[in-house]
Amino acid sequence: MKMEFEYGKGTVEAELPDNIDIFIPGETVKDPEYIPEEQLEKAYLESLAHPIGMPRLSELADKESKVTFVVPDRVKGGEQETSHRKLSIKYILRELYAAGVEKHNILFIISNGLHPKSTPEDAKAILGNEIFNQFWHTGQILSHDSEDKEHMVYLGMTESQDPVYINKYVYDSDIPILIGHVQGNPYGGYSGGYKHSATGITNWRCIASHHVPSVMHRSDFIPVNGGSLMRSKFDEISMYMEEKMGHPFFCCDAVLDTQSRQIAIYSGYAKEMMPISWKTADKRTYVHWAEKKYDVLVFGMPQKFHYGDGMGTNPIMMMQAISAQVLRYKRVMSDKCVIICASACDGYFHEELWPYLRELYEMFQHDHMNILPDMNRYGEYFATNEEYIRKYRFANAFHPFHGFSMMSCSHIAEMNTSAIYITGAQEPGYARGMGMKTRATIEEALEDAKKKYVGDSPNILALPMTFRKAAIHLCMKNPEEDCMDEYGRRKSEHR
Repeated sequence: MKMEFEYGKGTVEAELPDNIDIFIPGETVKDPEYIPEEQLEKAYLESLAHPIGMPRLSELADKESKVTFVVPDRVKGGEQETSHRKLSIKYILRELYAAGVEKHNILFIISNGLHPKSTPEDAKAILGNEIFNQFWHTGQILSHDSEDKEHMVYLGMTESQDPVYINKYVYDSDIPILIGHVQGNPYGGYSGGYKHSATGITNWRCIASHHVPSVMHRSDFIPVNGGSLMRSKFDEISMYMEEKMGHPFFCCDAVLDTQSRQIAIYSGYAKEMMPISWKTADKRTYVHWAEKKYDVLVFGMPQKFHYGDGMGTNPIMMMQAISAQVLRYKRVMSDKCVIICASACDGYFHEELWPYLRELYEMFQHDHMNILPDMNRYGEYFATNEEYIRKYRFANAFHPFHGFSMMSCSHIAEMNTSAIYITGAQEPGYARGMGMKTRATIEEALEDAKKKYVGDSPNILALPMTFRKAAIHLCMKNPEEDCMDEYGRRKSEHR
């Protein structure tokens, strides 16, 4: 069977056995029905009129209210004219204005966390022309700057002794509004809700309480689920923010499908709203399909996806992307599973976007660095590097600590596979430097895996379009065969 997989700026062809299984998100198993465009306004107005667990915005707001929208960056959520960001803000503004809120008291914070600050083009793509033109030129659309000491507030320590910092504009506002996407995320099950505030409007010291090996390498984190220690930390940190602000966030989250279309819209108090939104999202995200465990997963990696151009060629980001798939597919992987991934791997690190990753990679090759967690002791060294911080603040680069959260995730692939093959690498030494095997083609990698790991008749799952579609978390068709359910409970706990 001939198949095409993502590779570089195009695709690569491979000849695979006829008896392989294929899974494509949104196609192999259809998503739940999305809300038709002509019904979206009604759905938003209904959700905003009946928020879960708190009063509606028109009851909270008045003429003196200062309102801050916290809006996700371009990493996820769609940019179509009917995207959740654009429509939710449109209808929320309508209600705020009707309640007497004045335009000059409204602020937008793009919650990039440790991601690059948004350019004007990014902000326009996220918010749409109408909102951009109304608020950009008056300085009312800002990117979160976690290193801007004047506009960060230290709130203290949670009960778990995690330090909490929050964007001062959000802290000072009367009505902080979180606009979130309930899409599958390898870090704690879903984006949106309290994950949004715990990562998007804080700083690296707070994020270092959960995006680290001691949290990400626990058994409750793998496979992805909503019951991990990381997820509980998101909740604790965000609820601590609410306690110190003296009021909750008002959340407006949309459950999205593979094309980032709205399946359902939920508004209100995140603590009460998230469990309800997850029940809807579970139907799209945790897909109970597999009838057997797979010994080989095959997919391809484009040069540009998710975090930016170069993610599919930069060796650290490549490894993180592979580990994210392990988190999503672990329930259907056999104990001897091998991953085969096509990647151009040509040495393009994209230093403008990730100025510190080449140095990180080089350090990993020396000083007794045997596995990726050995690098974690350098986290603060990089996170406080003034030149890298300047590039984050003023040159649209990732914050240097972001690389350590990537490395923490990256080790998960090694922890849970027999081998990882990169095929088609133009500079294969970079892949080998991360502990991956290299072969010229997918076919050669499969033959080598058969001899060494999986035998002559492995169960093979092909995953085309892995990085072009909003991902799912694949499960066994019979849920009792999964090692863990959506909420982090081991199956033995049900029996």
